[in-house]
Amino acid sequence: MAVTAGVTEPAPDLPGLAGQDEGTVLVLRALGLGDALTAVPALRGVRRAWPGRRVLLAAPAEVGGWLRDLGLVDGVVPTRGLEPLVWAQEARTLTGADPGHVAVNLHGSGPESHRVLLDTAPERVVAFASGDAGVDGPDWDPDEHEVDRWCRLVTAAGGACSREDLRLDPPGSRGRHVVVHPGAASGARRWPADRFAAVARDLAAAGHDVVVTGGPDERDLCARVVADADAALGGPAGAPDGTGSVTDTAGTLDLPALADVVATARLVVCGDTGVAHLATAYGTPSVVLFGPTPPATWGPAVDPERHAVLWHGDTEQRPAHAPDDAARGYRGDPHAADLDPALGRITVAEVVAAARSLLAGPQDPAEMRAGDEALSVEA
Repeated sequence: MAVTAGVTEPAPDLPGLAGQDEGTVLVLRALGLGDALTAVPALRGVRRAWPGRRVLLAAPAEVGGWLRDLGLVDGVVPTRGLEPLVWAQEARTLTGADPGHVAVNLHGSGPESHRVLLDTAPERVVAFASGDAGVDGPDWDPDEHEVDRWCRLVTAAGGACSREDLRLDPPGSRGRHVVVHPGAASGARRWPADRFAAVARDLAAAGHDVVVTGGPDERDLCARVVADADAALGGPAGAPDGTGSVTDTAGTLDLPALADVVATARLVVCGDTGVAHLATAYGTPSVVLFGPTPPATWGPAVDPERHAVLWHGDTEQRPAHAPDDAARGYRGDPHAADLDPALGRITVAEVVAAARSLLAGPQDPAEMRAGDEALSVEA
C-alpha cells in the first residue's frame, strides 16, 4: 500500500528490516523549516524501513512539534545545532523501555553531525560516509537536490521514498489572499524591501488581498513593505475602488498558522526560504526568487507547473527540475550579509509578470497538474 502524502499513519511499502523492528529511530535534522520540509520524504521512508519503531526527531522545538502533529514523527527532542542530545527520557515515554535505537543522520555529511549521533550509542547509524567519523554509507553528492539526497540515503537503508512523498494534504479550497514573504535568513537571500513593496502594490491594485508574512525579528522589514505599498496605492482613503488590501502579519503567526495561510493562499511570492518549501508541499502556486543557491538543488521538487522559479545565475533560465549540470550554474554564499548579485538582478517587472501568469492560470490542483513545464523567466 502506498503512502498518501499528508496522512498521519503512513502505510509502509516495505517490510521492516529483519531484527530491527523494535525500539526507536532517532533522526537528526536540527535545522529550520525549509530544511525540515525537504526531509519529509525521507521521514516517510524511515517509517517504511522501521514500521514497528517509534520515530524521534531531534530538531528545533516548533518545527519538530509541527511535524509530530502532522504524524510524521512520534516525538521530538528539542535541539538547535549540533549540541549533545538529551533524548533517553523521551524514548522511554514513547516505548516504555530503555532506548535501543537506530540513528539516522538527515542533518549533514559529517563528521560533526555523525559524532552527535554516535554519542548516543546506537545499534546502527544510517548516514553518508565519513572517514573522519568512522562511518560507512553512501557517498555525499554536493550537486544533488536536497530532497533527492536524503531519499537516496534512506532508500539505501531499506525505506524507499521519493519526491512524491513531499506533498502535504492541501486545503479543500483556496482563499482570496496572496502571500508576500520578504524575509530570509541572510542578506544574501533577501530581495530588497522596496521591490517587494512594488510587487505587493501591483497585486493589491489588481484586486488581490496581500498578506505580508514574517517572523518576530522581521517586523521592521514587513512594516516597511506594507507602508511603501500602501503609500503607492494612495493610502487606505485614496485607493481606487476594487483595490485589494495589504495586511502586515509579521510576528503574529505561529508555525501552524503560517502553514495554514500559505496552504490556503492563491499565490506565494518569496525568496529561497522555508515559506517557499511550504508552498511546494501544499501545492500552492509560488514565485520563488533565487540568488546564491541554484534552484536545481533547492527549488520546487514536485509540481513544477505550479511554480515560477526566477534566477539570474550565469546560465540560461531553466526549470528547477532540470536534470543537467548546466542548470546548476552560479553559486554564491547563501550566508553572506550582502545581497547576492544574482538575486539583485531579478526585477520587479519579472516578478509581477510571473505572478500575473500564475494567478491567471487554473487554481484547481488537478488542473494545474495537467501542465507540462514550470514557468521560467529568461534573463
